[in-house]
Parts: sequence; C-alpha cells; structure tokens
Amino acid sequence: MPKEKPKEKPKENTSTMRVLQGLEHGSSSVRLQAALAAGTTPDTRFIDRLIERCAIEPEFHVREMLTWALTRHPSSTAVPYLVDELRSERAQARSQALHTLSKIGERQAWPAITRELLTDADDEVARSAWRAAVVLVPEDEEPELARALATQLGRGGRETRLSLSRALVALGEVAMPTLRAAMTDHDPGVRQHVIATERLLRNPDAGFDWAIEEAKRIVALGTTGQEE
Repeated sequence: MPKEKPKEKPKENTSTMRVLQGLEHGSSSVRLQAALAAGTTPDTRFIDRLIERCAIEPEFHVREMLTWALTRHPSSTAVPYLVDELRSERAQARSQALHTLSKIGERQAWPAITRELLTDADDEVARSAWRAAVVLVPEDEEPELARALATQLGRGGRETRLSLSRALVALGEVAMPTLRAAMTDHDPGVRQHVIATERLLRNPDAGFDWAIEEAKRIVALGTTGQEE
C-alpha cells in the first residue's frame, strides 16, 4: 500500500504579509494604507505589530489609523497587549497605548491607569493618561481620581492645562470639592488654573483662553471668583 504523501503546509496568507510589510514601509502613505487594511480585515496576528508601530510612528495621521485598527480587534485580545505597553520606557509607546485604551473604552483596563502615569514627567503621556482615566474610571473612584488630577493643576503650557481642565470638567460636580480646596494653593498659577476650570465646568461652551484671562484678573484682584 503506497505511503500517504505528507500534507503541504499552508502558504502564508499573502494579504496578511502585505499588511505586515506595509506597516514597516518607508512611505507614510503606504503605512497608512496598511493600517487601514489591518482594521478593515482584523487579524490577531496584526495586534502586536500595530502596537509596536505605534511606539515609533512619526506621523500623527498614521498613528491615529493604527489606533483605529486596534479598536477593530477584539478588546479581550488587544487590551492585555496595550496594558503591557504602559510599562515601556519609550514615552510615545505609553502615550499611544493610553490613547488607544481610551478609544476602546474597556473598563477592565482601569487598574493599569496608575498615579505614576497620571503624573508622568512627559506631558503627552500625562495628557493621554488623563483622557483615558476619565473614560475608564469606575463611578465610585471618581473623587479619588479628581484629587490625583488636582495635583497637576498649574502644570505645563496651554495645551497641557487645557487637557487637564477638560478631564476635570468631564468628571463634573465630583471635581468641585477638590477644585475649591486647591484655591488655597500658594501658587497663583494653580489658582488661575482652578478658576478657569470652574468657569469651563459651569459653562462648557466658554473658551479656555477667555477663562484663563478671567482667572488671571480674579487672582490679581485677590478674590476667588466663586461668588461671581
């Protein structure tokens, strides 16, 4: 009886290989198309490569497409990879992983949003952590998150302060006791940031620049502005 021929190994899926190779291409437009393909036809083999690319991708629009592609994959598979990435020494890796977690919105990732990330020395990482935190935080932990965020009041330039104000505004009235307590801070920059954030909390349509100018005026006059 003739021996049965051994079965041939299945050939690597050429479209899968094309996507993986495209993610490493020197052209940003090719990388963008590869990320689009990875999200259009999700495959768990893409996940780690998408995350690796997030850590080093220089183009913002490509990073956004990489994040979108990751949101198209099962969260049960993607989230553990992203949580692991939060321990990376590369700031962009941490920032992009946090950004992607905020887009996925899987609350099981909440314990990974540590105080270390909320106070990260890199502004982009901290801003991403703030955005992720207000999306993922359980309701009963919102007051503690507000207190953690308040330690960053007065930090950085306009964009950093705006990001923090938006995070505190997203917490709503839960943040008010913490903001009022911060009004006693000796740093006028912190007090200005508190007042501007309260203005935005009361009137979300108000511009941040206007709120900051109002806050500077109030601090200069030596009032809290809470009665206005």
